[in-house]
Amino acid sequence: MRRPARRPRSTNCCGTRPRVRNDVPDPVPLAQALIRCRSVTPVDDGALAVLEAALAPLGFACHRLRFGEVENLFAIRGEAGPHLMFAGHTDVVPPGTTGWSVDPFGGEVRDGLLFGRGATDMKGGVAAWVAAVADVLARRPDMPGTLSLLITGDEEGPAIDGTAKVLDWLANSGKVPDCCVVGEPTSKAVLGDTIKVGRRGSLNATLTVHGTQGHSAYPQRADNPIHRLVRVLAALTGTPLDQGSEFFEPTTLQVTSFDVGNPATNVIPPSATARLNIRFNDLHSEASLTAHLRAALEREAPRHELDVVCSGESFLTQPGPFVAALERAVLAETGQAAKLDTGGGTSDARFIARFCPVAELGAVGATMHKADESTPVEELRALTRLYARVIEEVLG
Repeated sequence: MRRPARRPRSTNCCGTRPRVRNDVPDPVPLAQALIRCRSVTPVDDGALAVLEAALAPLGFACHRLRFGEVENLFAIRGEAGPHLMFAGHTDVVPPGTTGWSVDPFGGEVRDGLLFGRGATDMKGGVAAWVAAVADVLARRPDMPGTLSLLITGDEEGPAIDGTAKVLDWLANSGKVPDCCVVGEPTSKAVLGDTIKVGRRGSLNATLTVHGTQGHSAYPQRADNPIHRLVRVLAALTGTPLDQGSEFFEPTTLQVTSFDVGNPATNVIPPSATARLNIRFNDLHSEASLTAHLRAALEREAPRHELDVVCSGESFLTQPGPFVAALERAVLAETGQAAKLDTGGGTSDARFIARFCPVAELGAVGATMHKADESTPVEELRALTRLYARVIEEVLG
């Protein structure tokens, strides 16, 4: 296996190298213990018990919250403000059947890399945060404010019985945080180069157009729904929905399926169905996009059905004290001037954004969901140092 190239150490804007501490608790043993739990959504397989065992000695009160088939954990230490929450997940996607050179649930370290499903997304990040908390509390036992962790087992799945329901529980319990860091692997090339301050929304729609079945030799006696649906899709894809906004790329609409289910070559079918996905920025909402789709259908297809499922609206955490604290932490620990970004798919941050400012900051995500998912051990330790700095910057 090829050894990863050594990355040059960065300097900050003043031309000095960032401070590197070598005395932080090692996150690798906890990451390995988590990886060895086969927690493919929605199975927990002991992962949250591993976290509880690590957090309880640090003074956290741990609450296990089960919704449906999903186990969740909320752990909290302190009562005074400000309240900083870390959000993450211990569930992982299936490893697949081929391509692994190691046991995907072995947590093996080889050539300086920690391997395993979840090493990057995101058991490694969870372990780094816990190690960072241990570091800060050892040095500053009277650290002001409140620390908490919301860890779900339902991020890689439907995301119905996980973070969203825990947040409702927090609201009812009076434990809503003032701000939140989500530990998704958001860095692109080097640790700390990207902070996600928002995400696009995602909408899936099924468009069904009804016509009149008939013989293809006598089209005047039928009403071809395929022709109508083609015109609808041409209208929807022919003109961009927008040109982007200050923090977001342009909205995209992609047709993902077109189905007729017609085995005959000489029959005009009675209906045709298409599916599409819209990744939308802060210029749109589920309501406005549904109206847009409905209008296109009504122009070309009086008899139609439209089914819309929105997995999350777009959101943006405006630059302010919280985002500035993250930027300072990244610069101090890595020398990187982090880019504020809103790209990629959805994450559980979309639920948290309804309650408090939220941003995503984590490891380099190059191998997430791949065979031989891995993260450099030294990068995991660097992430621990970065998270420790984040805690101190936010809580003071």
